[in-house]
Amino acid sequence: METTLRGVGVSHGVAIGEIRHMGTAVLEPPARQIPGSEAPREQRRARQALQAVAADLTARGFLAGGDAQAVLEAQALMVRDPELLADVERRVAVGSTAERAVYDACAAYRDLLLGAGEYLAGRVADLEDVRNRIVARLLGVPMPGVPDSDEPYVLVARDLAPADTALLDTALVLGIVTEEGGPTSHSAILARALGVPAVVGVPGAAELPESTVLAVDGSTGEVIVDPSAARQDGLRALAEQRKAELAAAKDPGRTSDGHLVPLLANIGGPADVEAALEAGAEGVGLLRTEFFALSTTGSEEAPSESSQVEAYREVLSAFPGRRVVVRVLDAGADKPLGFLSPADEPNPALGMRGVRTLLQHPEVLRTQLLALTKAAEGLPVHLEVMAPMVADRDDARAFAEACRAAGVRASVGVMVETPSAALRARALLREVEFLSVGTNDLAQYAFAADRQAATLSRLQDPWHPALLDLVAMTAEAARAEGKSCGVCGEAAADPLLACVLTGLGVTSLSMAPSALSRVRAALATCTLAQCRRAAAAARSADSPEEARLAARAVLSGE
Repeated sequence: METTLRGVGVSHGVAIGEIRHMGTAVLEPPARQIPGSEAPREQRRARQALQAVAADLTARGFLAGGDAQAVLEAQALMVRDPELLADVERRVAVGSTAERAVYDACAAYRDLLLGAGEYLAGRVADLEDVRNRIVARLLGVPMPGVPDSDEPYVLVARDLAPADTALLDTALVLGIVTEEGGPTSHSAILARALGVPAVVGVPGAAELPESTVLAVDGSTGEVIVDPSAARQDGLRALAEQRKAELAAAKDPGRTSDGHLVPLLANIGGPADVEAALEAGAEGVGLLRTEFFALSTTGSEEAPSESSQVEAYREVLSAFPGRRVVVRVLDAGADKPLGFLSPADEPNPALGMRGVRTLLQHPEVLRTQLLALTKAAEGLPVHLEVMAPMVADRDDARAFAEACRAAGVRASVGVMVETPSAALRARALLREVEFLSVGTNDLAQYAFAADRQAATLSRLQDPWHPALLDLVAMTAEAARAEGKSCGVCGEAAADPLLACVLTGLGVTSLSMAPSALSRVRAALATCTLAQCRRAAAAARSADSPEEARLAARAVLSGE
């Protein structure tokens, strides 16, 4: 009988197909003792397995490119951790097999992560995937992961490991449903990059029987189990209607009455440029330079000035006459860089990250700023440089001074990711020229809710009226100072919310390239006055659900 499950829609589109479950069973090897004479051989097997898995993850990242490459490189760094190898070798020396030593060592690390606060606990899924891959290689069994299928299917999993999500065959995987994860989880980010309809945080999804037919609506977050023929036909018709609307939307971002809203792309490096251009991006609203650092040198060594110049120039030259907003290294929390991030912070999400770290390592910041300046020389591009995790005017002033000292010939701005920055936005704008709201982190800090924790996903909803209040406050400060305020968080990729953000006074929207056409089409259907009324209605609500319904009612004319 047809039933409906609800989760968080994180990648737009409709998918209908039979379930195939992700093979994520824990491979627990038997606990048996080996004689001491076998220890050197087992230690050698363990080293070889770790090296092979790290190389495989790196290769998968290279093939995937973009955001996926940075995520997979971070996983490979887990495998290459010398402490992990040392722990495994110690366990083998006292009688464990290589596979059991890996299993037990990872279990110990897992317990440490779970006890180190919500942010690091969010990396447990990545560690478990690493463990399963190493153990599978040592046991000589197939790697856990994407199921084999000759027919297209809907992939259902407890959660998705980055290594699996990054290289999904989109000709076979019609849609994705996960029981865990939130709108900013790795599986959500990578699903959007692939353009696969996806819904995350669906309770009970992993228990659905294999081959059950599912209809997945990545726009509404609905997952319909055993949909009727009539429901399937209706969803397919809706999907075709959405596609037709998107195909007709080719112009620059603007409301139906001509109010311009530049639509920009979030990218991780040169590999993402083609997708942004094909999607009609009017520029780059967020170039995440820490992903470039991870993919070129790993986390332990700062990239050279020359390598940075080469990569930045490749991106800048692709957008002549357009804006390219570059975020300087946002190291820390879930993106640790060994040459910047402290190794023993008890709560890295609230510690040394973003501009705080860079101001303590001025040579790294200066090298990056010099590289950006050299990369832009002679190019007809509007370069803008911004700092992450700015808390107050002192942070903004220090960053602006560093830019001037490095001879940066670009607009200088800061990200609004903390409530303090939103509350004191006008003060920040007396030091810099623009603001960019990072809604993912702003929600995390406003609600004291780890963005990686699935159990707190309701507090990561960008429709929360309190978050909309902070965005409105920031946009109003920019308007009062005659300066710009964009949004570069995942909120910008929601077509309905994009209209509300425009109504709040946001001057540009930046998102994954795959979302640009939907947002462009949505803006073209409403006037600026409607956007403003929808924004007011959403802010008057008391919950994300009510805010969403109130805005939709205004924009649909109900």
